[in-house]
Amino acid sequence: MPSHPTPAPPPRGWRAEITRTQWLVLFGTTMGWALDGFAGSLYTLVLGPAMTELLPNSGIAVDGGSIGLYGGLTAALFLFGWGTGGILFGILADYFGRVRVLSVGIVTYAVFTALAAFADTWWQLGVLRFVAGLGSGVEAPVGAALVAEVWRNRHRARACGVMMSGYALGFFVAALAYAVLGGYGWRLMMGIAVAPALLVWFIRRHVPEPPEIKDTIEARRTRKALGHRAEEDRFVLRRLLTPPLLHRTLVGTALATGSLLAFWSVSTWYPQVLREAATAAALPADAVKDRVATASMLFNAGGVLGYATWGFLADAIGRRKTFALSFAISAASVLFLFPFDRSYGVFLLVIPVAGFGLYGALSGILVYGPELFPPSVRATGMALYNGIGRFITASGPLVAGVIAASWFGGDLGLATTCVVAVGMLGAIGLFFAPETRGAPLPTDPVPVVPAPVAPAPGAAPATTTTGEETRS
Repeated sequence: MPSHPTPAPPPRGWRAEITRTQWLVLFGTTMGWALDGFAGSLYTLVLGPAMTELLPNSGIAVDGGSIGLYGGLTAALFLFGWGTGGILFGILADYFGRVRVLSVGIVTYAVFTALAAFADTWWQLGVLRFVAGLGSGVEAPVGAALVAEVWRNRHRARACGVMMSGYALGFFVAALAYAVLGGYGWRLMMGIAVAPALLVWFIRRHVPEPPEIKDTIEARRTRKALGHRAEEDRFVLRRLLTPPLLHRTLVGTALATGSLLAFWSVSTWYPQVLREAATAAALPADAVKDRVATASMLFNAGGVLGYATWGFLADAIGRRKTFALSFAISAASVLFLFPFDRSYGVFLLVIPVAGFGLYGALSGILVYGPELFPPSVRATGMALYNGIGRFITASGPLVAGVIAASWFGGDLGLATTCVVAVGMLGAIGLFFAPETRGAPLPTDPVPVVPAPVAPAPGAAPATTTTGEETRS
């Protein structure tokens, strides 16, 4: 008799708890976040050469101070766009679903980052960076909400951490691309940033809308059709800025502002710090490029590890302690590295540690965020505190560039350290942050929707009012 192959045993342990859909969602959001990081990092790597070419076209003399000022302005415009777009797209995601809004944002940041290759003046570049920032703001809050809502098991925090590691991976790939293609000019580097747009096809085809937000949207529409109004139908921003959710919005804002201010000040200016040191040592242009690319790859390699491990550490020791660890590592590494003239070898040893701490804190604000808010305001809640953080953070690279030129004789390293020190004040939010390790995701209460009653013949139609309507 013919023998039949023995079927493979079903997976055991953690693999049995994870579905194909969860893997597809994690892959799609991780790649979206990675390509977002790829597009964003390309600009920081070529900021110096771009300003060197564009400032004369704008009637501005090129020197360290002007590169710091106008480069900081373009970075600030991007971050301001990121904050604005994050809030707008977050609101849309809570009212219309995660997947469609995520796709629109990805196309926006990819296309407008690539269009920066055609800029002739610094202000044209700044406008394009602002619009690219509008789209870039969608990926973090909407992607994190999507992962958390699909991964509703004990691996939720770890999955969110893995998704966040995609951003540092994108920075790493951008550094590699710069090492290979940087010699062809900054315009080519910006042009290849159109690549993320190709991911939209995968997301639209393979990433489903979470049932939780679909049910929330449908329930909201049903209540509206029946003329019934519940607390969950108040405008999302109004709910987030009033009790009982205001406390959690403020906690998220403090943590996000500190993390973002520190990260963007360091990531914007460390390539230029290295570039200036190498130029002062009279190194050839190719050697300068190689030094920047190598340091960037190490910074982001540490970042990948910091991002990916944050969820595992948070599950092991708690969210608050893991935040404290990330802030401490960030502060110590920046304080050691940037205010002093360190050798290139020492810089390479310490910059991955800085990446681990800085990226880890960024991972935390989006692993933690879904655990603060119910689904009807979840994307907006994370987008709001990230957006406020980015509005404040937008000043970080600019202020570092300005005070470097005004107070520290062009020393970007010392200026960056001062800005990071201010950012570390965000750790104060930990004293008020709830510990959410092991807790289920918050849910919306299920309001009772009265069934429509047919009016008696000749009677006027009945209307339903709630306390909310009476108050308004």
